[in-house]
Amino acid sequence: MTSETYRNPILNADWSDPDVVRVGDDFYLTASSFGRVPGLPLLHSRDLVNWTLVGHALDRLEPAGEFATPRHDCGVWAPSLRYHDERFWIFWGDPDQGVFQINAPQIRGPWTRPHLLKAGKGLIDPCPLWDEETGEAYLVHAWAKSRSGVKNRLTGHRMRPDGTGLLDEGKVIVDGDRIPGWFTLEGPKLYRHDGWFWILAPAGGVETGWQGAFRSRGFFGPYEERIVLEQKDTDVNGPHQGGWVRTPSGEDWFLHFQQRGAYGRVVHLQPMRWDADGWPVLGGDGAPVTEHRRPDLPPQPPAAPATDDDFPGGRYGRQWQWTANLRDGWATHHSGDGLRLTCVRSTDTHDLRKLPNLLTQRLPGVPSAVEAELRLHSEEPGARAGLAVLGDAFSWIGLQRGADGTVHLVHRFAEGVAEREREAAHPCLAPQGRVRLRVEIGVGARCRFSCDLGDGPVPSGPVFAATPWRWVGALLGLFASAPVGPGHAGAATFTQFRITDL
Repeated sequence: MTSETYRNPILNADWSDPDVVRVGDDFYLTASSFGRVPGLPLLHSRDLVNWTLVGHALDRLEPAGEFATPRHDCGVWAPSLRYHDERFWIFWGDPDQGVFQINAPQIRGPWTRPHLLKAGKGLIDPCPLWDEETGEAYLVHAWAKSRSGVKNRLTGHRMRPDGTGLLDEGKVIVDGDRIPGWFTLEGPKLYRHDGWFWILAPAGGVETGWQGAFRSRGFFGPYEERIVLEQKDTDVNGPHQGGWVRTPSGEDWFLHFQQRGAYGRVVHLQPMRWDADGWPVLGGDGAPVTEHRRPDLPPQPPAAPATDDDFPGGRYGRQWQWTANLRDGWATHHSGDGLRLTCVRSTDTHDLRKLPNLLTQRLPGVPSAVEAELRLHSEEPGARAGLAVLGDAFSWIGLQRGADGTVHLVHRFAEGVAEREREAAHPCLAPQGRVRLRVEIGVGARCRFSCDLGDGPVPSGPVFAATPWRWVGALLGLFASAPVGPGHAGAATFTQFRITDL
């Protein structure tokens, strides 16, 4: 890679189902956040290659009661980000509730509360379009068979221009069952270009599928289709849904994801051009590129979403998300550095997958070392805190207070089918009640845990292979918990959280 080129993926972590929009000289991106809070991450770039996380659009998941406990694969699926009438708009599908919409005058908000535009089971991947030529507005969405019994089709509606309601019952505008060889058609993004209505939508599944393009002179069809991006002889499996954006100089680019197991859905940037018949051509003649000339945009300094954190004043950075709606008292602000987590009392202390008070960020997509220092203040027998790698299976290392008042270094794990954790290594005394924790994440998301109680780092337990959830990549997590009982259970403090490349 040279200063004139970039290399994919441009976002090497789980920024699932990306969509992108340009406003002036600025580019903005959002992604699926599923059951994590805050939701709907907001990223900013000036060159489409270097991105920073500037905030989130969704403070809480609604209905709040349903997301008081973790629902890792539910919640916010495949959002669309648009700019219209001097406002930013995000539409997304909750597969159990329907299509929601929020909007704001600035990317950092304030964002409106979620408005349920269309209620129903299995309504996913919505995308709006405001037709500047006619003043009319439209909405297209896909279907989740797990909730509705229906998939492989796209439904279109006329929509109120203010985005508050739909004007008809909807019509199937693309039926994937009628296209030979197409299945699991989803993730539509809707555009108007060169006198056509365009739908860019993937099919074939996230592991091995392809990106399709559909066009029609009228919104309700009929549409003709073409495959415009597929794996071919590259190592980019199933190049999947994303968004098209045009630079101020008129260049076209397409951002999409690649499914990478425990690493989740990493984001690639593809060049885009139009052939003699007016169809888009993505990547290198329809195959993903690994390295390519940078977009014709002003040079920018290298940047990426933050990962490290010193937790100044007890506050955590934007990169962190809880596994359920935040409740008062989980984290305490104070005058120094360090994340002070309350040991929240729970009946699920032996299964991290069920803990709502687990603070997470994305697993890095390159071999990395994750480190944090932990001190357990709680005097409560059974109180514990640690650093976790969390997915359908999980493993964590940290400290636990014994019944006799001593503190032990513990390392535990659970397989995907297990209902509770078991020992990955024999516990040992941690007489100072503090420890330096480390996880080395190697190729294939194989994790090696170690600890330093003051005499140097010591390996702990066997290698743990991180696993994803069904739709979500593995997560790094910090937590503190205690058994059910009366009164306040105390706290634990994390400091100097760092992620470095190996």
